[in-house]
Amino acid sequence: MTEKFITELDGLKNDLAAMGTLAAWMLRGSIRALKDHDLGLAREVMARKTDLAGMDVSIEEKALRLIALYQPVARDLRTIACVLKMETYLNRVGRYGKDIAAVAVEIGDRPHIAKLVSIPHMSDIAAGMVDDALRAFETGDLKLVKGFSEKDDALDSMRWSIFRECVTYMIEEPKNITICAHYIMIARYLERVADHACKMAEKIHYMVTGEHIEIR
Repeated sequence: MTEKFITELDGLKNDLAAMGTLAAWMLRGSIRALKDHDLGLAREVMARKTDLAGMDVSIEEKALRLIALYQPVARDLRTIACVLKMETYLNRVGRYGKDIAAVAVEIGDRPHIAKLVSIPHMSDIAAGMVDDALRAFETGDLKLVKGFSEKDDALDSMRWSIFRECVTYMIEEPKNITICAHYIMIARYLERVADHACKMAEKIHYMVTGEHIEIR
């Protein structure tokens, strides 16, 4: 491929990295805003939804342009295909951050129950998986995503543990129903973030090796 194509492909990869950084920040920021009752941060996260959507559109347009102009093959084509998939997953990760930030605004300064149950820990694992996927995409180091299946299973278990714990709090005190319902939904969002990270890992594996895998 020409030097111009290589330069433009590197630019596309950098754009995806920037989108990933924003999506991960939105996720972590939303949990921090929820935990600390930081409504300013929550609103900042929500406002960045527009930037995230703009990146999504721009990356897709650039990727399709590269395919149309240069007709890449082999690893280059797989890289662009990976970008097109990852931008979708990263957009969803960021939107989950936006949705959690909206919950933080709705809850306001009302005290949390049981220190947010296991949500902060669940968030750390999910956001870490996104970080590892982005580094694996950048470096081609598949060891970074090797343990994703086990982490995904752990987050599935945490989600149901949070559900059971929250149901107990709701039964014990009906006034806890609303906030616990939010916790249950946030746990679902975080479980889905892990699912998206696993899908990114699958696409990265294909980009690097040319072989399809499924992470369960």
